[in-house]
Amino acid sequence: MLTRTPTQTLTEQLAGRLAERVRSGLLVPGARLPSVRECARQQGVSPHTVVAAYDLLLAQGLVEAQRQRGFFVRDSGPKRPGAGDTGRPSATKNIAEAAQPLRPLHASPMQATALIRGMFHTPSGRAQPGSGVMPPDWLDLPALPAAVRKVVASAAWARSALQYGEPLGDAGLRDVLSRRLAQIGIEAPPAQIMTTVGATHALDIVSRTLLKAGDPVMVEEPGWSVEFARLASLGMRVLPVPRNAAGPDLEVMARYCEAHAPRLFVSVSVFHNPTGYCLSPGSAHRLLELSAKHDFHIVEDDTYGHIAPEHATRVTALDGLRRTLYVGGFAKILAPNWRIGFLAAPPDLLERMLDTKLLATLTTPSLLEKAMAICIEQGQLRRHAQRVRVRLDTARSRSVKLAQAAGCRFVAEPMGIFGWVDTGVDTDILAQRMLDDGWLLAPGALFHATRAPSTLMRINFANTQEAEFWRAFEKMRDAVRGG
Repeated sequence: MLTRTPTQTLTEQLAGRLAERVRSGLLVPGARLPSVRECARQQGVSPHTVVAAYDLLLAQGLVEAQRQRGFFVRDSGPKRPGAGDTGRPSATKNIAEAAQPLRPLHASPMQATALIRGMFHTPSGRAQPGSGVMPPDWLDLPALPAAVRKVVASAAWARSALQYGEPLGDAGLRDVLSRRLAQIGIEAPPAQIMTTVGATHALDIVSRTLLKAGDPVMVEEPGWSVEFARLASLGMRVLPVPRNAAGPDLEVMARYCEAHAPRLFVSVSVFHNPTGYCLSPGSAHRLLELSAKHDFHIVEDDTYGHIAPEHATRVTALDGLRRTLYVGGFAKILAPNWRIGFLAAPPDLLERMLDTKLLATLTTPSLLEKAMAICIEQGQLRRHAQRVRVRLDTARSRSVKLAQAAGCRFVAEPMGIFGWVDTGVDTDILAQRMLDDGWLLAPGALFHATRAPSTLMRINFANTQEAEFWRAFEKMRDAVRGG
């Protein structure tokens, strides 16, 4: 609730709060502000205060008033074709539209990146249901600082610290990664591995090397919001491919290939975000056949591989790095701030991607790469990952029971870090209201290339095992249902 202060009126405080949400992306262009009466009730102020606050936002150009409809966040970007279409396309519609000329995304890249910034906004000290990472205490490994101290104390480091690192990345880490990939069936010699500043940087290198502005690229939907935003910001044309339990919708992909000849497909085979789906062997084989027939590459993002079962199917293992590229990292299991990622690729492509890396970052910091190599080689990362998996299994079991007791329905079998649940109400509205109480949600619209209303939301099992959140969720969901 707002409270009077000597320096700010209630009107100024409310306007400031809403303006910050607009600028940070928590209220996106086109979002409708609560009615005057509803906002007054939520914030514990008079309707007169709300009207005055909305007038301030109007004067700042952040919102616009629509006669008999209310107040809406202004879209400062150019209007896109089809912007009035708010319905989510079905698989059938995707197929039917594949033969039509490509259209830009309804949501602009700046809109999407603003949404991503909002996902990193922590409104309170509570565990956040919409978070994309494990709780910090889950990721703590005492061996990390010990490994850094060991590297710094070495005579070799004293010499190498005065020079740039190796262009492909630390040789010791690439050797360790090669052996680790062999354990999951991926034969990638160190010469075919390149380190990056996190997995997102690896995906960016692939896109900048293989694509140019205007090129079509296939991406799974629902999918990772960062990938939609990143590709759109580079001028690529995103072709959303529905993701089901077995893998991508190959019929939709085939139509896209015939109509647009895309050169790239981005996929998360294991513990797909947000559904938790894992690729089936049959789908992987058919995907490779389609790739060979239509001459496109597959980028396999294995971000969640550290918590995956040993038998999980990876399309790169079946292909042997011929038409596939493999991307990995450590942010979801260990030290997100270290920003260590890597990619493995066919030799001819890796040389081109090395040029892209050198132009952007020259080399990557070798201190943390050397320390990570120690943690992997000595088995500390493997043992840590096993502990996290056990802990996650327990959290998932508890979270699923609480979600179902709260009236949520899982639209995908609960696996991995995330749950994909149907709440029965518009989760954009729900997310905005719960933010006032300090809870950050991940509404379903965030995981689609076109931001359309959705009753789905993604939950992080590690952060939703407390009954306190689900009580707050039920209360607010019922309020949304009641209008």
